Amino acid sequence: MSLPAKKPVSKILDVDVEDQSLQSLRSMGSVEENVKYDVDKIPYSSHRHAIPSAPWPWVDLDDEVDREQLEMPVLGIPPLCDHKNCGQCWKLYPQFQFPSWTKHQLVRSKINSALIDYLRDRVCVCYRLNVDSTGFFTDPGPITTRLGEEDGLWNHLILEDTRRQDDIRVRTLFVENLSGPVLQILGTKYNIEPFFWSSSLNRIASQFQQEIRPDITIALTFLRSIPSHAAIETKIASGNNFTNPTTLQGNQAIDPHSPLLLHSNKRILMLDFLAVHLIRNVNGSTILSFHPSVNLPTTIATLHQKIYLAGQSMYWQSLFRKSQDPTFVALTFMWYAIYSWDEALEDLYDHLCFLETRAVGMSLTWELHVTTVYHLHYQSLLEQFSKQILFIRDTGNPALDSLSESANAFHDLLHMQCSSLLSDISRLKAKLETQEKRLQNIMALALSKVNITDSGYIQLMADATAGTSAAIRQVAYLSMVFLPASFVARVFGMNASEINPGALATMARYTEVALPLTIATIWIVIAFQSKYIFPQNVGFVKRLAWPGYLLLQMCKKRQQGEEISEAESYSMSIKEDLAK
Repeated sequence: MSLPAKKPVSKILDVDVEDQSLQSLRSMGSVEENVKYDVDKIPYSSHRHAIPSAPWPWVDLDDEVDREQLEMPVLGIPPLCDHKNCGQCWKLYPQFQFPSWTKHQLVRSKINSALIDYLRDRVCVCYRLNVDSTGFFTDPGPITTRLGEEDGLWNHLILEDTRRQDDIRVRTLFVENLSGPVLQILGTKYNIEPFFWSSSLNRIASQFQQEIRPDITIALTFLRSIPSHAAIETKIASGNNFTNPTTLQGNQAIDPHSPLLLHSNKRILMLDFLAVHLIRNVNGSTILSFHPSVNLPTTIATLHQKIYLAGQSMYWQSLFRKSQDPTFVALTFMWYAIYSWDEALEDLYDHLCFLETRAVGMSLTWELHVTTVYHLHYQSLLEQFSKQILFIRDTGNPALDSLSESANAFHDLLHMQCSSLLSDISRLKAKLETQEKRLQNIMALALSKVNITDSGYIQLMADATAGTSAAIRQVAYLSMVFLPASFVARVFGMNASEINPGALATMARYTEVALPLTIATIWIVIAFQSKYIFPQNVGFVKRLAWPGYLLLQMCKKRQQGEEISEAESYSMSIKEDLAK
């Protein structure tokens, strides 16, 4: 473990350089066609496993219950360790501190994998920020922990509390390349519920308060826009989700958890993740920020610099100076997500403008449908974001209850800042709603173009059909001209004795054969077409009796007519009698 020298405040100028480079990246380059991507898609979130109030953490309804666990005596929650003579109790985390978590649950939640299957050649880095009583941010430098140096980190964190300066109000740790031992050390030192690690490792958005203590956890999924060529270079995007990304004919997969390529401005919209655990204490609070070791757009180093930059703002320094509540520092993490959402929706707006101009010239129905699916998912993420801000606002800090005189002022300040965040989220929602209306308008325009094109094709087919019908009528008229002559020729060509002397057949024999055959043909044809005569579901045998059925119907109508006429005559006679 190594502790570098304290960084000067002027180091913050590096952030401006990165900002300029990021702006240049936003306008650079293009994506080559047929480039194969490698996307780390965020999986569908199992929210039932993200909060401590769920009675069966990481156990599904079809999972078999461990009988040994049911028969074990109830040990209860062990008392907190003072870490003086415990003999490095961190090596037993999390089952020693949280005995209800079984081996099966640790495996399902990926905590066991984080404890065992971590990359041992990577160096775990803990970037740090301290907030003093004047609201000023300082960077004491990162703590690096290699394999075998875990005891040094543990001893440093234990001694840190005893040597903590009185003017250090909040300490923030940004953990990068988390190893199994470091996870155990941090979880033991700050008594962190395993739900924080499981939500972060599985990227499940959640928010909860740990028991009745002032500690809170926020796990947030938000939208981030990055240059498409940068995604290729960092292997963030992959061919399993979309191939031929620059085409406009629907090669993008319909999966809102995967990246969305905006080919018009060479940007990619990706889901990013942020996990923050806040330990609030009157004697000094701690904020822990952790990212799973995957290719996410936001790195721990970038987040560390942006939060550091927020501490240089005069407005936020004033807030930190006025309030002792560390929740205000946690709000800067939420502002990072707000900025990211705003930039992403700007790029999405530009892409919708491009689709609107192209909708008249070509068919974009598939791509518009894909964009709509992503749009709906982004709206649900903003709803979740609002709930998390409300959770921060409404979850009070019991550590400040003793400061009754200042508690109301701190509470009002927190409400004001949360209201500002909620106002920005409402603005983002309104922007999404406006874009949704534009999407519907573009789809209507594209469908109108398709309908107009189809109408043109139908008109051409109608013209062709009309020409064909005219030709058929001409042939029919021509046939009618030759029909009498053809009939006469066939009659005189008959092999009958009356016409051709010496022939054996006669006209009488011809009539005897042709007339019954003609009558039988007409009979059968009418039986097949008798749906206008008989009701439905009448068998063919009954249909053959259609002449009798017609006679019967005629008789019934005649009888009904006679009855009606008799009734009318009877009524007339009664009227005449009454008149007399």
